[in-house]
Amino acid sequence: MKTDIPAATLATPRGARANEILRACVHCGFCNATCPTYQVRGNELDGPRGRIYLIKDMLESGTVSDAAKVHLDRCLTCRACETTCPSGVQYGELAEIGREIVAEERGRGGVVKRLLLATVPRPRLLQQLLRFARPFRWLAPKAHQRLLRKPPPSATPEPAGSVLLLQGCVQRVVTPEVNAHLTALLEARGVQAFSLAQEGCCGSLPLHLGETIDALDMAQRNVRQLASHEAAAQADAIVSTASGCGVTWKEYGRLLGTAEARAVAARIRDVAELLERFEFRKRDDIDRVAWHPPCSLQHGQRISGAVEGILRRAGYRLTQVPDPHLCCGSAGTYSILQPKIAGELKQRKADALMSGEPDAIATANIGCQTHLDDAVTKPVLHWIELLR
Repeated sequence: MKTDIPAATLATPRGARANEILRACVHCGFCNATCPTYQVRGNELDGPRGRIYLIKDMLESGTVSDAAKVHLDRCLTCRACETTCPSGVQYGELAEIGREIVAEERGRGGVVKRLLLATVPRPRLLQQLLRFARPFRWLAPKAHQRLLRKPPPSATPEPAGSVLLLQGCVQRVVTPEVNAHLTALLEARGVQAFSLAQEGCCGSLPLHLGETIDALDMAQRNVRQLASHEAAAQADAIVSTASGCGVTWKEYGRLLGTAEARAVAARIRDVAELLERFEFRKRDDIDRVAWHPPCSLQHGQRISGAVEGILRRAGYRLTQVPDPHLCCGSAGTYSILQPKIAGELKQRKADALMSGEPDAIATANIGCQTHLDDAVTKPVLHWIELLR
């Protein structure tokens, strides 16, 4: 793609990197074929190619149009286009740059966006708010009632082992049983696991909303904390059970550009990468499973087939799910900020998952799990909850 970005913008690291990514695009449009919002809207500007042109125009003109803000807000950042692109265009990184420019020019957005930024990355505050709201769960929209359920009690393991489990922000509040179950699985196999009570947000929420400085501050804080914590520094791996968090942790090297950040990123493992070497048995009450691979796992981390292999070896029968590459519409806070598109994508995904008549639906990210919960008639579980 030919660009005409002003020299002053090209002289900045952000402008130079954006120009590099833009020039890799060859206008082929293959990305639109796998873009969920393009499938729903049928609008060129709601596909990756159209958004690339909008970002290009922002950089060249130095202004943010209404169209650029609207259509960048509608992007799920699922990165399915990256998996499809024959030219290797790093669209996710370009979208981060575009949203950062929009945030700088248009501010932090509406009340809902500011509220999300203020609460979700702070698990203790989020836990207090959800505890207060729980008695009024029946008043909440059906799509968000799963977030207000009372989680079973679970204890945080003391630092005493070789695997550091990342807790995530929403997951530690809404489904802490996931890490508790994984800890039991690992301990039964001689692998000790621990978490850090002071673990901070990975930064994915502000990063996807254009608040790049806040995201980098969070990432840098996490890198420093891991470097200064003896048990964390000596752990064999740092494991994420929420693929949406894991993909951001794995990109710390790119985001921060330091040797320390690259070292931390190199140690991050999705839980599927950790468990591939073990064998498990299945639950007696579930046989047929519909597997929903989150975008952050299949497109962001480029992990495909690992979970399916573990579940099959455990004895589960996996159903055929149409269009498994398409996003369910959760995408972090997207389902709250773009409920109409998210709702349509959710229904399409629910129909696809239920088409094989499964006993349960399995996924790998808290966002997908809570988003799909009210759209299907079968339980939606984190896949490691199926292992025994």
